[in-house]
Amino acid sequence: MALHLQTTIFGQLVRTVSRGRFFQYPDERDPSLWKGAVQKNDATAPEKPSDTRSQAAPALDYQGPTSNILDERSVLIVGWYGPDDPENPQNWPLGLKHLIAFQLCLLNFAVYIASSIYVPGEASLMAEFGVSEIVATLGLSLFTLGYGVGPMLWSPLSEMPKIGRSGIFFWTLFAFLLLQLPVGFAPNVAVFLVFRWMTGFCGSPCLSTGGGTITDIYDPTAVPSLLCIWASAGICGPVFGPIIGGYLAPAKGWQWTIWVVTWMGVFVLLMMFFLFPETSAANILYQRARRLRKATGNDRLRSQSEVDAEHHTPKDTLVMLDRAFTLTFGEPVILLVDLYAGLLYGVLFLWFESFPLVYGDIYHFTSGEQGLVFLGIFVFAALTIPLFLLWTRLKVVPKMRDGTFVPEDLLPPTFIGCFALPICLFWFGWTSRPGVHWIVSVLGSGLFSVGMVTLFNSIYNYIGITYARDAASVFSGAALFRASFGASFPLFVSRLLQLQSPVANNQGGN
Repeated sequence: MALHLQTTIFGQLVRTVSRGRFFQYPDERDPSLWKGAVQKNDATAPEKPSDTRSQAAPALDYQGPTSNILDERSVLIVGWYGPDDPENPQNWPLGLKHLIAFQLCLLNFAVYIASSIYVPGEASLMAEFGVSEIVATLGLSLFTLGYGVGPMLWSPLSEMPKIGRSGIFFWTLFAFLLLQLPVGFAPNVAVFLVFRWMTGFCGSPCLSTGGGTITDIYDPTAVPSLLCIWASAGICGPVFGPIIGGYLAPAKGWQWTIWVVTWMGVFVLLMMFFLFPETSAANILYQRARRLRKATGNDRLRSQSEVDAEHHTPKDTLVMLDRAFTLTFGEPVILLVDLYAGLLYGVLFLWFESFPLVYGDIYHFTSGEQGLVFLGIFVFAALTIPLFLLWTRLKVVPKMRDGTFVPEDLLPPTFIGCFALPICLFWFGWTSRPGVHWIVSVLGSGLFSVGMVTLFNSIYNYIGITYARDAASVFSGAALFRASFGASFPLFVSRLLQLQSPVANNQGGN
């Protein structure tokens, strides 16, 4: 484990304080290793397109040390020491990979729950600041919009070899926690809303870059299942938010929903400080090349990403940062998938405002009981996810192993989800009335999980594998669409019910 603690924030801090005496890299313990890292010496052609993610394949690009490494006219490309290089994320122990995935799931859950846990506290915020229901709902919408916009910046940055992923995760989460203080101690609603957006913006990398991290460390055959588990943690966050907030907000006030999120985030931050190493192969090789230049005094040692970037202009850097926008709006497949996923996410956030109105006004549930209604969605998700993973293991993984796999093999479950969603909406809408027992509408809302699991995981696995080299940027565009729909849908729930109320009253009179 010491080998991989070197690239954690804790490891880098210890190395800085000890001036490199602790948590040394293999090439620092054995200076002769640098020769084994030289892959080839034909890197003088600057026009070669960048494909740093290909370095993550442990056996494909390794050619061994070259015989003419003393040729002064060539640049020496620093790569892996061999197919079994222990620093290659693909070669890490399975236990370490699972630990990283577990931290990503916790981070996903902690940030996502911050959106919905606040909803039961809207009434107390309205009373404290004297604002309308729409303004109080903006606390949900602006946070959601913030974590939709954030990945458009953070994800391309995480794909830059000089920056990497672990620092993006840690420092944005650190900012997310610091900004919770002005949210919880806000003297007026304007400060509250501004900092809610900022916390969403800073907490957003887990929602898209996490998918890129999973593709960094896992074998392609394991990626679909791990992406499903990672995404499911994100679904559980908004579902459990109203359950916790439903009991917390009436007893302690809306501020305590913010403090619960803060303490959850502190726990995740401490874990990532000690146990979350750098997973970007391009960053690992970039740092290796820097160390080898310093140790040998040979300035010709370069990582492939450095060679590719040597002739980059500031415009090229802006183009790289614009990658998420280009892929999202320039690729019709990604755009259509993101629009559909955004609709699903908008419906999910619609529940946060409609459940209190249905189960509070019609069935007279308490605030805590209204939160418990979300367990219907959770239970159906808990039943659907194992079935989806089983289908992936039996139908998709064998095709990946025998070489017959194509990304479209991931899409058949969407035929179940595309029917489950409209059935869910009609069922819930038709049965949410005083003459029908509340459990009937809860069962109808639970079908939403079937659509979420089958549609979200199928289409995101599809675009993630199809655009594997730019996975983080692709997922960031998806996060933007999800957040845009999720932020806007709750704002018009109350107005729709006001328009419907005369009809509902007439039905009640009949």
